[in-house]
Amino acid sequence: MSTVTPTSTPEPSAAPTSGWRYWGSLPVMLTSMFMITLDFFIVNVAVPSVQRDLNADAAAIQMVVAGYGLAYAAGLITGGRLGDIYGRRKLFMIGIGLFTVASLVCGIATSSEVLIAARIVQGIAAALSTPQELAILGLVYRGADRSRAFMAAALATAVAGVFGQLIGGLLIAADPDGIGWRLCFLINLPIGIAALALAPKVVPESRAVPAARLDPLGIVLVTLGMLGIIYPLIEGRERGWPMWTIVCLAASVPLLVLFVAQQVRNRRRGGSPLVDLSLFRDRPFSLGVVMALLYNSGMASFFLFFALYLQQGRRMTALGSGVLIIMVGVGFVAASVFGPQLSNRIGPRVITLGALVLAAGWLLLMGAVDRFGDSSVWVLAPALVIIGLGMGTVVAPLTSTALATLPSSHAGAASGVLSTSIQIGNALGVAVIGIVFYDTLGSGASAVAYSDALRLSTVCLLALILAVAVLAWWLPRNAGTTSATEGNA
Repeated sequence: MSTVTPTSTPEPSAAPTSGWRYWGSLPVMLTSMFMITLDFFIVNVAVPSVQRDLNADAAAIQMVVAGYGLAYAAGLITGGRLGDIYGRRKLFMIGIGLFTVASLVCGIATSSEVLIAARIVQGIAAALSTPQELAILGLVYRGADRSRAFMAAALATAVAGVFGQLIGGLLIAADPDGIGWRLCFLINLPIGIAALALAPKVVPESRAVPAARLDPLGIVLVTLGMLGIIYPLIEGRERGWPMWTIVCLAASVPLLVLFVAQQVRNRRRGGSPLVDLSLFRDRPFSLGVVMALLYNSGMASFFLFFALYLQQGRRMTALGSGVLIIMVGVGFVAASVFGPQLSNRIGPRVITLGALVLAAGWLLLMGAVDRFGDSSVWVLAPALVIIGLGMGTVVAPLTSTALATLPSSHAGAASGVLSTSIQIGNALGVAVIGIVFYDTLGSGASAVAYSDALRLSTVCLLALILAVAVLAWWLPRNAGTTSATEGNA
C-alpha cells in the first residue's frame, strides 16, 4: 500500500478536512497556475515593444517566446519525479522562488540575451512547480472537494490563457513610470512572493513512500527526447521546416524508445525509474494522457488562429479581440458552477458531454462566420459562450479522472507526464493544424480568406474533440471517484 510520508508538516491524509487551512492550499496553487500560464501568453503582446527597446532581431524574439515553452515542456516529467523524491511542497516553493527571481531579471533586462536566458530559467522553474500543483490538489482534496479544486484550477489557467493578451495590453497601456512591457514580467513579483509566504502555512508536505531515488540517465534521455519533439514543432513552421527540424523529430523517436527500455530495465532491477511505466496499465490515466494531448492540440490552435482571424481578417485590435474572447470565459465560468455536481452525478461521462458541447460550439461558430460575413463580430458571441461551456465541462474532470486512481507515491511523476502531454499537444496542434490554416490562407489577406482558413481548421478541431468524446466513453464508470490518498497501491 502506498502512503504519503509526513515530514515537517502533516501529510495530506492527516491535514484538516475543513476550515481555512484545508482550503488554504487551493488559492496558493491557483495563483501559481495563473502566473505560469499567463507568462505563456502575455509575452506575445509585449514582443513589439521588446524588439524596439532591446534592438532585438527576429531570431532573438522567437527565442524569447519559444525558450520559455521549450524549457517548460522538456522538464515537466523530471520536475514531477523530483517532487516525489524530495517533497512536493519543497519543489513547488523552489520552482516559484526561481520563477519570481527570473521574472525580476526579465523585467530589468537590458539586452535580448539576458531576456532569453531569464525566460529559459522561467521555463525550468515552471517545470519544477507545475507537477507539484496538480499532485498537491489531488492529494489534499477528495470526492466533491477534489472536483471543485480541479475546476477552480482549470478556471485559473483558462482565465490566464484566454485573457492573457488582454491583460498584457492593459498593463502596457497603463505604463506606470514609463516601464512599458517590463510590467508584464514584474507583475509576477507580488504574486510569487505571496505564494511563497503562504505555502509553508497552508500547503502540507508529501513525498513518495518507499523513498524513490533519482534516475540521471532517464532524465537525460527523456529531456533530449522531449527537446527533439517540441523544439522543431515550435520553430518548424516559422522557418519553413528546414532539414534540422526533420532530423530532430526523427532523432526523438529512438531517444524515447531508449528511455522506455531504460525505465523497464531500471524497474526490473529494483531501481527507481523516472516514470514507472506500470502507471499506463491504469486505464483512466493512460486514456487521460491521450485525451489531454488531443484536447490541447485543438484548444491551443483554436485560440491562436481565431485571434488571427479577428485581428488580421476582421481588422480588430488586440484589445478588441481580447474583449470578444471574454465570451469564452463567460461560458467557462458558467460551467464551473454546475460542473462539479454534474461530474459527481454522471462520472467520466461528463467529459463526453463536454466534448460534444464544445463540438456544437465550433459548428455554430463555423456557421456564424459563413452566414454573417462582414456583419458585427459580436454575432459570434453565442458560439463562443457555448465553446466556453464545453471547455469548462471537459478540463477539470479530465485531469481529476486521469490522476484519481493512481498511487500517491507516483503523484508527482504522473502529474509531470500529464502536464507534458498537454504541452506536446499545444505545440503539435499549432504546428499541424497551422499547416492547414496557412495553406488554406495562402497569400490572401481578405476577411474571406481568413474565414476559409478558420473554417477548414475548425474541421480538424472537430475531429480531435470527437476523438476525446469517444475515448472518454471507454473510461470506467467509477473513474475519478477514488482518491489516490485513500489506500491505492
